Amino acid sequence: MAFADKLKTLPRVSHLAALNLIDADDAVVATIENKPGQTGSLAVYNHLAQLYGAISPEAAMKGMELYAEHTEDAHKHPGKHPNIDRLIGLIERGETLRVKQIFAL
Repeated sequence: MAFADKLKTLPRVSHLAALNLIDADDAVVATIENKPGQTGSLAVYNHLAQLYGAISPEAAMKGMELYAEHTEDAHKHPGKHPNIDRLIGLIERGETLRVKQIFAL
């Protein structure tokens, strides 16, 4: 199933303005905003946080499945898909990021 089709199966994120990704030192290492070009990643990361409680290496593996055809492209072109690159890095380093939802007003 293609990424666009998988997105349709994920919970909606219209109530979110963004997600902050927080490392073990309580630093915000990334923010995924609810804006064109990032809404799909917002939905994926939000779904993973709901399923796993955080973006762990296990959650990252599931995320790479959800990204479907974009995962292969990310492997071929590092830097082109930073939200997938982040998942790859979490798996490689065995790290986990906490997720804080920022709600839309």
